Amino acid sequence: MTTLTSSIARRTARPLAVALLLGMGALMGVAHADTLPPVRTAPTGVEYISGGVGSDEAHAMQQAATRWPASFEFAVKDGAKADFAANVHVTVQDARTGATVLRNVRADGPFMAAKLAPGVYRVTASLDGKALQRQIDVGAKGPAHAVFMWPAGTDMAG
Repeated sequence: MTTLTSSIARRTARPLAVALLLGMGALMGVAHADTLPPVRTAPTGVEYISGGVGSDEAHAMQQAATRWPASFEFAVKDGAKADFAANVHVTVQDARTGATVLRNVRADGPFMAAKLAPGVYRVTASLDGKALQRQIDVGAKGPAHAVFMWPAGTDMAG
């Protein structure tokens, strides 16, 4: 025999559990968003983020990069492995027109992402006076990603 109380409890338990799980998921998303550095806007209007110092922020930046049209990763070769680099100065130019869309912005960590319009870009990243250049095609096959790897002995302090 079912009592009125147990019947009400069964009917409210499932929606309550679903609401609890959804709430926990929302909170986890907020916690993830808190580990991302703030979005900045260059004088040209291009938005970008940079960071990745610390494992939580690095993980958040790697996840976020998949949702930005362009992302960059900076490292210095160290024997068989590589160390992340920060304080990298980045300039992005339209490869067709030569127009500069990001001029000498500083990456605060080993990861940077930018909201670039579809097109081909020449990206120059400088660390310790050593400039590396990559070409990226934004929008051709999803987000574009470029890795900049400086040789061993490069001063990572920038």
